[in-house]
Amino acid sequence: MAESIRQLRSLVDTFKKGIEDYESHPVEKATVPAIRKAFRDDLESIQARLDGLPIAEESKEFLLDGQTKALINSYIGNVENMIGTVKLPLGLAGPILTRGLYSNGHYLLPLATHEAALVASYHRGALAIEEEGGCTTAVLNEGVSRCPGFSFHNLSEAGQFSLWAIQNQDRFKEVAEQSTSHGKLVDVKITVEASNVYLSFVYTTGDASGQNMVTLATEAVCEYIIENSPVAPRHWFVEANMSGDKKASLISFVGVRGKKVAAEITLTAATLKKCLKTTAKAMENYWRMSSMGGVLSGTIGVQGHYANGLAALYIACGQDPACVSESAVGITRFEAFEDGSLYAAVTLPNIIVGTVGGGTRLPGHRACLEMMGLVGEGKANAFAEVCGAMCLAGELSIISALTEGDFTRAHKVLARRRARSKVNEDGV
Repeated sequence: MAESIRQLRSLVDTFKKGIEDYESHPVEKATVPAIRKAFRDDLESIQARLDGLPIAEESKEFLLDGQTKALINSYIGNVENMIGTVKLPLGLAGPILTRGLYSNGHYLLPLATHEAALVASYHRGALAIEEEGGCTTAVLNEGVSRCPGFSFHNLSEAGQFSLWAIQNQDRFKEVAEQSTSHGKLVDVKITVEASNVYLSFVYTTGDASGQNMVTLATEAVCEYIIENSPVAPRHWFVEANMSGDKKASLISFVGVRGKKVAAEITLTAATLKKCLKTTAKAMENYWRMSSMGGVLSGTIGVQGHYANGLAALYIACGQDPACVSESAVGITRFEAFEDGSLYAAVTLPNIIVGTVGGGTRLPGHRACLEMMGLVGEGKANAFAEVCGAMCLAGELSIISALTEGDFTRAHKVLARRRARSKVNEDGV
């Protein structure tokens, strides 16, 4: 008890000190008042905000360098209170060879990351896929949802509203599609929770990732509902947290959010030995044990590290990196055959990507899509399939490294390479 009291007093003292530090911190006095003014993102305002920051002049020049100033109009539509740009190392893995419904050929993989060993790992997996003449990929389903919620006084009102909503789905479709030239409302699902009703509107979004598109379309439908419903809700919200937006959820795992993608390959014993230094039986043994580990830890799906590659590719190609939270959900499966070959497959039900709109318009991100041959309209499904192929490559590489005891060694070797680079920079 005495130890607990001492810890509590220490916590209180730390909290008090934090408040004192906050009240005297120069950022609050020098910068926050300027930020609280109306957003202005012309170059003069950006420079004024940056000048108010308590950082070295050299740091300011890194954030607002000459190239950023020259391209300022390309950036200000994608951010508020801009002060500059930051740079990440950009590595290149692959090319990876796919034989898909929409992707067919070699695709470079630009990966933005500061994690040593990541690019090397995906590159190794891509080489193994190349050795077998490519992997098969397919977009199996697609749909981006927005799920408004309506609250009524009782279950009777909720029932009346639900019946009316079922009868008016065609009208909802017409209203939604008046707000967008690319989005299509393809399904409406109704969930009743006592006096609350959730309407899940599912859209296809063309070549855009579509989150903003479906929000605007759903807002239009909700306005129609409020004006025409025979039962007025007590209150309603355009998103009631049932769509799975930017979070791993069972509803999207068994369904789809974005594009559901699968990729598969069969690797011969010779390829496994040459490219991955392992065997089919060892890979299957690891997969079996790690699957049980996933069950025991309560993961949604069972896979090794989809998030690593997806985050790096999303950042490089102007996708919303927050969507990795749902995109990095899925199943990896390995099966060893008697001839020593290995069947490997990944299924990811929530790939949220686009090749138009959003960050894809920014110059660096557009350059990454350009090197992949995936800029503009008609390319989003191919991009999704390449994401699946990349995740397959990553699973093959990391799991083979774990089976053969190379996982830790690879990180040590490449981390030392980074340390040597730092030494050379310092001239020591």
